[in-house]
This record gives sequence, C-alpha cells and structure tokens, in this order.
Amino acid sequence: MKVLVYGASTNPSRYAYIATELLLQHGHEVSLVGIKKGEVLGLTIQQDQPLLQDIDTVTLYVGPANQEGLIDYLESINPRRVIFNPGTENSVLEKALQNKGIEVEEACTLVLLHTGQF
Repeated sequence: MKVLVYGASTNPSRYAYIATELLLQHGHEVSLVGIKKGEVLGLTIQQDQPLLQDIDTVTLYVGPANQEGLIDYLESINPRRVIFNPGTENSVLEKALQNKGIEVEEACTLVLLHTGQF
C-alpha cells in the first residue's frame, strides 16, 4: 500500500518520523511531504504539494493552523482515505473530503499499525 506521511520530520522523536519507520517495517511504500528539506530512513522529504500517484492513504501530522489549501491538494492526489492523527482533527476538512468520497478516520497511525488495524 502506498502511504503519504504529510508533515514529515527528520526528528526521530516526532510521531511523523516514528510512523514512517513503522510503515516501512510493515512493508508499505512511503512518500514524505514536509516543510523542511531532509531525509528520513533513506526517503527524501518533498516540499510544497508534489503531485503523487496511486496514494492509498494519507496520514496527517500537521495541525489545523497549517492545513490551508490542503483540501485541493488532497483532492488532486485522490487517496482512498485520510487519517487525522491526534491534534490534526479538522471538521471542515473532514467533511469536504467525505463529500468527495474520500474516507476519513480520526485515529493514531501508530496504534493502527501496532494493533494490525492499519
């Protein structure tokens, strides 16, 4: 499964980094988008909003204050689902995604991976 970690970080103590590590351990193909340039476990963090293909799941690690313009971007890559991790919940964005037929899940990616529910 192709997964986009939106809000990727090079800091090993950040949840986005830990999620990237776990996703790779579980055999998922991972793309990273973040504010700062860098690399995580051999993957390059892309900046801005690159057009990505065949993304099944987007896992969000940016709070509502940093989600400006995200609806258009998410619509352009058309994932099957978007996971709103704790602290990223945004009812306006969630409703807009659902209206486009994109599944929305308020959950913790780390918990989903650890419990086999991802």
